Amino acid sequence: MTTIDKLAWIYLKDKKILGARSKGKSVYYLPGGKREAGETDQEALIREIEEELSVVLTPETLKHLHTFQGQAHGKAEGVQVQLSCYTGQYTGNIKPSAEIEQVKWLRFQDKEECSETMRIVIDYLKEKGLI
Repeated sequence: MTTIDKLAWIYLKDKKILGARSKGKSVYYLPGGKREAGETDQEALIREIEEELSVVLTPETLKHLHTFQGQAHGKAEGVQVQLSCYTGQYTGNIKPSAEIEQVKWLRFQDKEECSETMRIVIDYLKEKGLI
């Protein structure tokens, strides 16, 4: 089994979660991405979020929430994605950048618009009463 290791930012507001849709993709994902050589989780997540959403995460507010694993969207059966998810505050105005075409505040009822692993995250957040 192949596992893709990624970092993701969970940002909640009014019982909704911020989702991002990349150009040419049909589903929403959690914003984030992969580490570059030598980067810590925090450094990689700050870089990825700035690239994708044009905001800067506040390092001292970043907290690991949970690590999720599920089928990687658009990949062969059995290819898993492992998402190390962090919460935290930011400065700036969220707007799509780089490969991101659209951002959307998603409710629990919108989870069918999301990648398989993001659905697992949404179910977890619902269970915790956060969305």
